[in-house]
Amino acid sequence: MSGAPIDVDYLVVGAGAAGLAFTDSLIAESDATVLLVDRRHGPGGHWNDAYPFVQLHQPSAYYGVNSRTLGEDRIDDGGPNAGYYERAPAAEICHYYQSVLDDLVRSGRVEFLGMTDCIVDDDTRARAVCRLTASERQITVRRKIMDARYLESSIPATHTPTFGVDDGVQFIPVNDLVKSAQPAGGFVVIGAGKTAMDACTWLLDNGVDTGEVSWVKPRDAWVIDRRLLQPLDKIGDFIIGWATATKIAATSTSAAELFDRLEDAGQLRRIDTSVEPTMYRMAILSDREVDTLRGVDRVIRGGHVRRIASDRILLDDAEVPVPRDTLFVDCTAEGLANPAPRPIFEPRRITLQAVREGSPPFNCALTGYLEATRDDVDEQNRLMPTNPYPNTAIDWIRVRHVGMLSQRLWDETTDVAEWIDGSRLNIAAGLITHAAEPGVGAAIGTYLEHRDPAIENLDRLRRAPAVGVSP
Repeated sequence: MSGAPIDVDYLVVGAGAAGLAFTDSLIAESDATVLLVDRRHGPGGHWNDAYPFVQLHQPSAYYGVNSRTLGEDRIDDGGPNAGYYERAPAAEICHYYQSVLDDLVRSGRVEFLGMTDCIVDDDTRARAVCRLTASERQITVRRKIMDARYLESSIPATHTPTFGVDDGVQFIPVNDLVKSAQPAGGFVVIGAGKTAMDACTWLLDNGVDTGEVSWVKPRDAWVIDRRLLQPLDKIGDFIIGWATATKIAATSTSAAELFDRLEDAGQLRRIDTSVEPTMYRMAILSDREVDTLRGVDRVIRGGHVRRIASDRILLDDAEVPVPRDTLFVDCTAEGLANPAPRPIFEPRRITLQAVREGSPPFNCALTGYLEATRDDVDEQNRLMPTNPYPNTAIDWIRVRHVGMLSQRLWDETTDVAEWIDGSRLNIAAGLITHAAEPGVGAAIGTYLEHRDPAIENLDRLRRAPAVGVSP
């Protein structure tokens, strides 16, 4: 059974954060028509499957799409996020994206097909297959296909662990933690990333004794101080910190010196001050969260988990005995995907990827703007050099280098600079209006003075052996 064929300017596969930020920007800047297709019933992507206690890592003030505010742009005055701009939970984000989609559909230029698989046949043709009825619709794409699945997140609810779990072991994804009573053998949280940090923090915040929580960490991570990534009325802290990091990047003679100085200046932090971090995934933590995580009494290091038996954990370099009635909490999903980079813009395709570090919606919205305002693929790619998500500690250098190169290009391109300054997804939007605040004007000057030397020195450090820095 087949439905009516669809002719459209753009086919966007995936109605999550990336696809919606791109579409919202494209629609605002052009007269294009868009078909959004998603295998889920509604918009929001991975947020539909997120663990119940997750919140945005960053403030809501610069997350989502360009045309609609998420939340109230308020600073929380109580609770664990006190003193920082609000961070939306998953339920609020899903509701937000439904409102975004409703606005797009009301424009008359966007159609949405949920519960639908998309099969791309070539650069101009695809098929939309309904997951409920198996009915198929032919899609003709006049301009480009944008497949957001290239950076699809790996999340706990849909992830398959890479290690074995013996029969009888109590083993759950982090999503099910809220359904669990405290086990007699305690909790073992598996994973080194932000999800595991959230799980440990949630357990301790909900009254679980620190002695009842074990944390299996194959690597330790550098983390970012939440204070440094605040927008709007707190943008001063951001630019002062950014200028400090830029000066350090411009004047460090080695990678080891760079990381030492970044830590001394509070630009990077470690949870366990006795362990050299080997991972950098841009996790953002407040002082309170860091202090809570430092309270975990039992941290298990011995590499990655290979198998969980009824009475022990088998790791790369160790076997650790555990009580038989332990509850294991899986937080090992990779999160953001990290495939090999490819050009973002092609004559008939768009592949959304990272450019500015830690800013997925901003990157996707800017991609939409450049697609709407330029026809030259080479020019589009010049303005959007790909910058894969970091993984190892040394990746901080590459991510910052490419991000600063990109920012310089944008600053030198009048219409792009104006669009960025007016974008709610830009953490530094409206910065110049705060220049008279204490320290802000001086920080802007420091950044401009050291920007070009930092770009040159980071390029040198990327090419030099990373002596004294753990890979």
